[in-house]
Amino acid sequence: MAYVEGRVVHDADSHLMELSDCLDEFLDPRFRAAYDDLPKLKAWPRDGKLPVWANKQHDDAEFRAGSDANILLRKNYEALGAFRKADRPRALDLLGFSSQLIFTTWCLGNFGLDDVDPALAYATAEAHNRMMADFCSVDRRFLGTAYIPLIDADATLKTARDAVALGLKALLVPSRCPKGHSPSHVMFEPLWAMAQEAGLPIVFHVGGEEKLNPDYFNNGLPRVKDFHGGEENFTSVSYMPIPHSVMTTLAALIFDGVFDRHPRLKFGAIELGASWLPGWMRNLDSAAQAFIKNEERLQKLSARPSEIVRRQLRVTPYPHEDAGWIIANAGEEVCLFSSDFPHVEGGRNPLKRFNDSFGATPARAVERFYCDNFIDLMGEGLAPDLRKPASRAAA
Repeated sequence: MAYVEGRVVHDADSHLMELSDCLDEFLDPRFRAAYDDLPKLKAWPRDGKLPVWANKQHDDAEFRAGSDANILLRKNYEALGAFRKADRPRALDLLGFSSQLIFTTWCLGNFGLDDVDPALAYATAEAHNRMMADFCSVDRRFLGTAYIPLIDADATLKTARDAVALGLKALLVPSRCPKGHSPSHVMFEPLWAMAQEAGLPIVFHVGGEEKLNPDYFNNGLPRVKDFHGGEENFTSVSYMPIPHSVMTTLAALIFDGVFDRHPRLKFGAIELGASWLPGWMRNLDSAAQAFIKNEERLQKLSARPSEIVRRQLRVTPYPHEDAGWIIANAGEEVCLFSSDFPHVEGGRNPLKRFNDSFGATPARAVERFYCDNFIDLMGEGLAPDLRKPASRAAA
């Protein structure tokens, strides 16, 4: 019996848990030495304890025998299909989601290369995209994401076109501002036009944001543990600015007319939370009203910014957030379900946590949350026969 029964649920956020050799066969050999010199690879060598342990565990027959019963209990590298593509279809069958949008883990943030080494940044992005396409090739329900740096207009467009040719279904761009120019710069118009023509969304994901100033951790008190019990992930304070970059980037894209010039192009803010959404939408409208007299770009907007948001932006709440309140205050068009499988943050029962928050939320809005808003976001990236499969629909 699958985790989801009797309704269509699309998962807007799931992950690979790649091993540190994940890009080896996909990276242009000219960049191998520079890639091998990255601090992240040195900190986690290919023959380190974790890769050896993970493979050994998933080779163990007794461990694998418990995979079905523990589909939502085992997390990260212990989860079925976390890094072995042959196992992922079975994992999706057990979860019961009709499709999964799949993001990286190891390559999130593109190793911090975008602002320091453009040539290597595009090389690692292209290797990531080939790796992602290979992983997702085993099942049509897997919707792979391509990382697209926003550094050079020509290289960006080429990387995006190659990703679409590989069959990837969403274009992931950083939410932080690129070095030296706005993400709304007119040089990226061909990128937005190409994505709109292909019917594929532009998405943002946690990991691509501006990180908290580390001086905030120097408070004269003992260092607190992060979400996973260590010190390298988010704490309560570093969690707070997660959406700040995407809020500003989206505002620039809306105010500078990118959304309006490409009205069929959809954007997704994934694993960046959503409690910020209602107030941000009001703040957009307030900013437009306050500055419209002197800013011609605001005078040209096709609608109030909050209406443009409802038309073209889709956002995933965290399971610990009050999704019902967010929907009530942002509109039923905007929010999406996500499991974050197999990451710990997604929890062991995300459906229950979201359902518990809905209260008086209309049934139509709940259906949009689990299904229709994802279909709208993905456009041509989600095949028609996968959108509302009869086997998943309520009787």
